[in-house]
Amino acid sequence: MQYLFTALFILGFIAFLGLLVLMILSIRKVNRLPFKYIFLTTACFAIASIGLYGMLTLSSNSAQFGEDQPPSSQIKLSGLHMTTDEFQNKFNGAVGKYRLNGLSITRLNMKESSEQGTGTFEYAFNDKLRLAGVVNADESLQEVRLYGTGDTREPTDGSFLTAIATLILTTHSEYTYNDAQDVIQKIGLLDRDVNQSDFDGATVRNGLEYRFSIQDHEQSTFEISVAK
Repeated sequence: MQYLFTALFILGFIAFLGLLVLMILSIRKVNRLPFKYIFLTTACFAIASIGLYGMLTLSSNSAQFGEDQPPSSQIKLSGLHMTTDEFQNKFNGAVGKYRLNGLSITRLNMKESSEQGTGTFEYAFNDKLRLAGVVNADESLQEVRLYGTGDTREPTDGSFLTAIATLILTTHSEYTYNDAQDVIQKIGLLDRDVNQSDFDGATVRNGLEYRFSIQDHEQSTFEISVAK
């Protein structure tokens, strides 16, 4: 567009100057001004004005947003693009849609973080299952985690897997329960009973990383964050 407006301005301005000279010569020669000269000169002036306006507008936009700014598809995402309220509503919506009893969130417990510009929240479903997350300064969700406690040498608890599936559904409103199971399968949780103390499985889907790990024999962690 910059080249188009530049061409319009140059051609219109040159034609305007040429017709202006012809108008002056015509007045001196016949002592009158033909209407066609008036019309063409006005049209060329309008074309040059449009070109100049377009050039100035594009230059102003480039200065405001930065010419070196990468396309929006290349900008690194900084969060999950939802507030804590939206997260709670989507989570509870998935619980209700798939009748996942016992997993509804009543109220997230917000806390200030030691890191500047961020906050945290927690929610305990029961003694063995806890939800936690990190919130950006603009109140958007940065990452979210599920913590399951119990003897990890035993097969993974069914309620924990259900909570994981619900959390996956929350991150993508277009996902079905089959999509959530597919993510869990890619992590490796459905391939075998997770009873190892050093298990660490992850998969990336649609720009988000889903990771399940076991830090010790008593705590398992499932985390959703923006893929790096």
